[in-house]
Amino acid sequence: MCPTTEIVILISANAEWQAVKTLLQPEELEKSPFGEFFLYQGVIYFHGGWGKIAAAASTQYALDQFVPNLLVNLGTCGGFSGYIERGTILLVTKTLVYDILEQMSDPQEAIEHYSTTLDLSWLPDSVWRMVNHHSVHGSSAVVPGLLLSADRDIVSEDIPVLVKKYNAIAADWESGAIAWVTKRNQVRCMILRGVTDLVGLSGGEAYGNPPLFHENTRKVMKTLLNLFELWLPYLVKGDSR
Repeated sequence: MCPTTEIVILISANAEWQAVKTLLQPEELEKSPFGEFFLYQGVIYFHGGWGKIAAAASTQYALDQFVPNLLVNLGTCGGFSGYIERGTILLVTKTLVYDILEQMSDPQEAIEHYSTTLDLSWLPDSVWRMVNHHSVHGSSAVVPGLLLSADRDIVSEDIPVLVKKYNAIAADWESGAIAWVTKRNQVRCMILRGVTDLVGLSGGEAYGNPPLFHENTRKVMKTLLNLFELWLPYLVKGDSR
């Protein structure tokens, strides 16, 4: 029988999960149908897998098995060159799945169906002051905003349209599915994604360069874990001072 916990941290990509394990050094690892998980300082860290299919399925599994009242997704994303800086932490306010191709009826209606506005009104003032200060330990900026999702890396030629149509600055593979599932379960959700690499019209700096992605993933996940540790007392106690 799986333990219940107030907070579950869902980690998607394999590189992100390896970074978390290296940083936290859990004493015991358990298995789920989607990967490993462990309990660390009263919080469940759960490897959900990459892509929308794994993200949706593992999110529902985690909600059913652990019954949290808050699901946090920590992970990485690619940024649009010229619109966001590498290392920036995005506190996601809305997700949008942009790789839906609907040709029988209204394509915008299909896009809107899988778009999710995250209700962050429960976040205490203490946290918002940290976000508005735009700093994590004096280094990485924390900014609220939209995050696109698709089962694909960012295609350079798509960027001008995505910026113009959605005012987008970054994209990942899983956030859209995670936000959509948690909202339908009426569970609070917070998504924090750090920019590991930039993509511009000339291409992506991590494309064909996996070592760059892995190195920057370790840096981003360390920043995110530090940020979560900083925010945790306010998230648990609901301190609104």
